[in-house]
Amino acid sequence: MTAHQRPTPLYSYATLAAVMLFWSGNFIVGRAVQGAVPPFTLALVRWTGAALVLAPFAWKHFRADRALLAAQWKIVLLLGLVGIAAFNGFVYAGLHHTTATNGLLLQAAIPALVLLFDRMLFGQRATLVQVAAVLLSIAGVILIVLRGDPLAILSIGLNIGDLLVLCGVVSWAAYTSLLRLRPASHPLSFLLVAFLIGIAAMAPLAMFEWMRGERVVMGWGTIGSFAYVALLPSLAAYILYNAAVHELGAGPAGQTITLMPLFGALLAAGLLGEKLHAYHLAGMVLILGGILLGALMRPGQARDQRSGRP
Repeated sequence: MTAHQRPTPLYSYATLAAVMLFWSGNFIVGRAVQGAVPPFTLALVRWTGAALVLAPFAWKHFRADRALLAAQWKIVLLLGLVGIAAFNGFVYAGLHHTTATNGLLLQAAIPALVLLFDRMLFGQRATLVQVAAVLLSIAGVILIVLRGDPLAILSIGLNIGDLLVLCGVVSWAAYTSLLRLRPASHPLSFLLVAFLIGIAAMAPLAMFEWMRGERVVMGWGTIGSFAYVALLPSLAAYILYNAAVHELGAGPAGQTITLMPLFGALLAAGLLGEKLHAYHLAGMVLILGGILLGALMRPGQARDQRSGRP
């Protein structure tokens, strides 16, 4: 693909699949380092590492865009707080109290929340295809949450970890919808500023963990975890995700987040020993069906979403 060619929808969906795989791995790492790395310390290391790697490539773009970014500092700050600080802080904290599989399954609520934020904030009406796709994915999530037993709804409850992850889910849905307001700066300069906002937000929380006596247990596993969260689910994934939202629109891009339970449950089973059941597989089929249905949206509708037209 040359610099003057726009990415095709198929290319954007393929990059989103890679993003969801990276983010699924992030949940696995967040759960695996429980007890070895405090959650806000992990988030601080994640964004500090990503910013250090990004800075040499983004600095010249940042210098060129700093007046634009400063003029639109309110939306830049909001996106950084919601999409970088709040989302990751809530998720890492939640994963200390719930399983990686549960945390990933809750991500399937994001597409419906994106459509809701689009409607509330921008008057963007969802298409019938989008609504049907989201409902199909939600059906898969409900099947998994109820463990295939409809009567389980009478005794269902969320622990504190699930509630924290759910707060992160709401934060990410808001970020996805609000990305249409991102300044027309170079993607790398915006991302560098967003990472710096994440660092500033996580630093006092990580310091509080240190003051409470929480420490990092160093080892090769911890070092590998730090490298992974800084490079793949942070630097690479955010560049690809932001670009895909620009090309496809918030709704279609947000719909692919339901791939995370599909990838994550398999990774959790293989790497963490968490059990898979038949209702997990049935729910995954419905979730995947929702993504495929959402991909049938007409190209003209995607252009309308990018431009913000209802």
